[in-house]
Amino acid sequence: MLLLTYAINPLLMIALPIVLGLVLAARLKASWRLFFIGAVTFIASQIGHLPFNALLENGLHISKLPLAVYAVILGLSAGVFEEVARYLVYRFWIKDARHWSQALMFGAGHGGVEAVIVGALAALGAINILVLSQRDLNTLGLPADQLTLVQEQMAVALSYPWWYPLLGTIERVTAICTHLTMAVLVVQVFKRRNLLWLLAAILWHAAVDATAVYAIGTLGAENGAVWVEIIIGLFALAGLGVIWLLREPPLKQPEVATVPLAMAAATPLTPTAPTAESLDKTRYQ
Repeated sequence: MLLLTYAINPLLMIALPIVLGLVLAARLKASWRLFFIGAVTFIASQIGHLPFNALLENGLHISKLPLAVYAVILGLSAGVFEEVARYLVYRFWIKDARHWSQALMFGAGHGGVEAVIVGALAALGAINILVLSQRDLNTLGLPADQLTLVQEQMAVALSYPWWYPLLGTIERVTAICTHLTMAVLVVQVFKRRNLLWLLAAILWHAAVDATAVYAIGTLGAENGAVWVEIIIGLFALAGLGVIWLLREPPLKQPEVATVPLAMAAATPLTPTAPTAESLDKTRYQ
């Protein structure tokens, strides 16, 4: 059963944003264009975010700081890069997207492409586990130290309860809920003309990520994973509440005006007798 959930987990992670996009497109008539722009926004934000985090780690060695400080720094890094990127896209690219439903589709793309990327990485890990679980590791021809490491890793991977791999899917659900919330918060900057909504999105995002880092650092990857999902799940539920409170009436689709054509009054045709002159004019037509 454990091997089955290892295989199913990445499929669910990849399918999740696609299903969400289909639902939003069908129920809210939201454009897929916004979904793909959201995906581009996430990727663009990581072009700055990942090197910045590497600089913090390799240059400033922030991992040596107290765990709480380390978690806050990483949380703020994620919040600033991703929410400012979201703001800039609203400001300069999708100036026509100011409705609640459009923000949801934009957020679905932002969180959706992250789910696809993480799901693809999870799929590679699952393939390795499935393949190696069916082989005698001693036949891999690895040096003794590497063989020992692989054996230890496989022993850990196969020691989890059957449901453990599905925490990855649950984590993606809560993450996408957070992205939906942030997209709705940031669009309020333009609807209400107040930058404090951007600050709220940054701090919310930072709180979610900092909580996850702190919980994992305190409880460990194995024990902390379940508690992280519970805590982040509470953030996700609160985010859904915010989305509900900020909801708007359905976006009206533009109507094509139809102007009835006036029927010309029928004029009875009166036959006239042909003349020699009219007959002569028709000779070359």
